[in-house]
Amino acid sequence: MTEHSQVAGLSTDHLSNIESHLDRCYVQPGKLPGALTLVARQGEIAYVKAQGLMDVERNKPVRRDTVFRIYSMTKPITSIAMMQLYEQGRFLLDDPVHKYIPAWRTRRIYKSGVYPNFLTTSASSTMTIRDLFTHMSGLTYGFMQRTNVDAAYRELKLDGSRSMTLEALVDHLAELPLEFSPGTAWNYSVSTDVLGYLVQLLSGKPFDEYLREHIFEPLDMPDTGFHVRDDQLDRFAACYQYQAGDQFTLQDDPETSPFRRKPQFVSGGGGLVSTIDDYFHFAQALCQGGEFRGRRIIGRKTLEFMCRNHLPYNQDLPGLSVGAFSETPYAGTGFGLGFSVKTDVAKSQTNGSVGEYGWGGLASTNFFVDPVEELVMIFMTQLIPSSTYPIRQELRAIVNGALL
Repeated sequence: MTEHSQVAGLSTDHLSNIESHLDRCYVQPGKLPGALTLVARQGEIAYVKAQGLMDVERNKPVRRDTVFRIYSMTKPITSIAMMQLYEQGRFLLDDPVHKYIPAWRTRRIYKSGVYPNFLTTSASSTMTIRDLFTHMSGLTYGFMQRTNVDAAYRELKLDGSRSMTLEALVDHLAELPLEFSPGTAWNYSVSTDVLGYLVQLLSGKPFDEYLREHIFEPLDMPDTGFHVRDDQLDRFAACYQYQAGDQFTLQDDPETSPFRRKPQFVSGGGGLVSTIDDYFHFAQALCQGGEFRGRRIIGRKTLEFMCRNHLPYNQDLPGLSVGAFSETPYAGTGFGLGFSVKTDVAKSQTNGSVGEYGWGGLASTNFFVDPVEELVMIFMTQLIPSSTYPIRQELRAIVNGALL
């Protein structure tokens, strides 16, 4: 390729900086086991590159068809599934959640105490379906390790124990206080797992079957699901945990991984495994207004609605967040119906466009869609936690720098 070669208005020479940057800063120094990156524009893949190892212990290199734990990149898929039902008139965003989960009618707010002896007060507002989409429900995650409420989540294993069920999760949550009155603050939470329960309830189909029938099969995503099949095992990556000193240790061996078994708990918040091409089909459908290769999964206007900032008074996350954790940097970023949404490029201090949306996962996977530039980027690796290195911001800088 010459220096001036391009694909879909992206400099291929500049995109090669992704490989050299990741190799120099992360793979060779042993900060990441390996990585797989895909960049597409106007529906055309301009760059895809595998680097390093997907399984260090077995010396297996990353391949394009490697199967990754995508964790919270499950959330946008669940959100699309729920909004498919919105398009059928099955619910309204301002419906109270207790309309569908009667046990949630009287939600209390945490005041003091330790589980199970909580002192609570009345909520000043009613939780709506939109509060679940936007993480303004008052629910939380146990891994936050911030409050006595999230300590109760840990004790009850509400963050995705594979022995849990969606029904049991909803029942347990009914008994616990909220962190704040719904709609008054933003806190990353199990809200999207509750949306998965509602998809199942409203559709009358098991959640995993619904996703397969209405998203995975239409978009040709055969490697995406809630467990790793026998025929996928050879392609299944190991997952690693960050250790002090920029090292990592094995966190989940593919051979003995819980993902090898079909779970009782199909987590709409973080339960899926996928490949980069499968997820590209999903992300490209979003980039093209809801359809991919002639198969539509969501209406164009519905998707536009989802990708607006739904935080009150158009605030960004720093103005509303009570927890320090997110799968995206906060500043200049709002939240839509299942995605983070860039609201102020300068304030975000990362190159991009207003309206860019996406999300990431616990093991440092990430994707974004820039509808202004018709641009899609997907990054796959397996290192917990996702906040370890600023790779997401660095990749945005490189990818946007390749635009001609």
